[in-house]
Parts: sequence; structure tokens; C-alpha cells
Amino acid sequence: MPRFMFTHTPLAGLVLVERQRAQDARGFFSRFFCADELAEAGFRMPIAQINHTFTARKGAVRGLHFQHPPHAEDKFISCLRGEIFDVAVDLRRGSPTFLQWHAEILSAGNAHSLLVPQGFAHGFQTLSDDCELIYLHSRPYAAAAEAALNVRDPRLAIDWPLPFTDLSDRDANHPLITSEFTGI
Repeated sequence: MPRFMFTHTPLAGLVLVERQRAQDARGFFSRFFCADELAEAGFRMPIAQINHTFTARKGAVRGLHFQHPPHAEDKFISCLRGEIFDVAVDLRRGSPTFLQWHAEILSAGNAHSLLVPQGFAHGFQTLSDDCELIYLHSRPYAAAAEAALNVRDPRLAIDWPLPFTDLSDRDANHPLITSEFTGI
């Protein structure tokens, strides 16, 4: 039995990863990440940094964050507790899906992860209280390369499933996309 199932989304390079579980009366076993198995499927992702987040309230939003080249990064996002609406926005210059977004439901129960490639912004909304996420990053955080999109930007028109309950001042005040923005 394969340990991972890969589903390509409408945005090239953005992939839903279903981690297969072996279950019995004791519980379950699931391989969380395996660089070799992902490489066999065509995904190469060195891990340079791992981040862990906890968000207490249902409806909270974080994002939409990215790093400019040469610090652009791949991310492998997983929800360890709770349930989230996970969003990726294509920022790749010249991409046929430039500024389009795609979302997946990630939860502890469904054992899904989202492989977000370089050139995408990422954010999420919690669909339950007490959500924990693990992010695997292919590059370390670089403050000078950090940037973000406004989660309420009308050009993106993200269909957030719930009213916002928590949004940091920082995330609420990220700039709107201008006509001069041609991608990263």
C-alpha cells in the first residue's frame, strides 16, 4: 500500500498529499513525511525549518504570507489538531493561473497535507477551536524577503467559509494588490 496519495490541484505544482494510515485497536500509524517517497513522485523538498502554530479560536485567519526570491520556499502544511480551510495563491510571474487561489480542508481526521511550491502565498482560516499546524519549509525564514497579501483583497476574492473572529493587526493591514504587481 502506498504511504502517500498525491492529487494535483488546478494550480500547477500545488498538491494535496493524503497520508495513508494503518489502523488497529491500538490506534494508527502514519508516515508524516518521507523525502525519498516524495522524490519518487517528483517532489524534491529539503527541510530547512519546521514551524508549529496553535490557533485558539474558530474563524481566525492567518496569512497570506510568502518570501521573495532568492528566499522563496516550498511548504508542506499539515493540521495536527482541529480543522482548517487552507489557501494558496499563485504569485508566479507569467503563470496562467496568476492570482488564482485554491483551498483544501486539512484536519487531524483526514490526514491531508498541502504541498505549496515556491511562488505561492499561503494562509488559512480555522474551522474549529484549538487548531495546531506543522509547517515544513524548504528554506529558513528571511525577514528581509518576507511579504504578504491582504486576506480581504477584492482582486483575490477568497471565499472564506466563516466570518473572521481573529485577525492580527499585521495581517489585516497588508497591502492590496496593485496593477503594478506582476508576481514573484
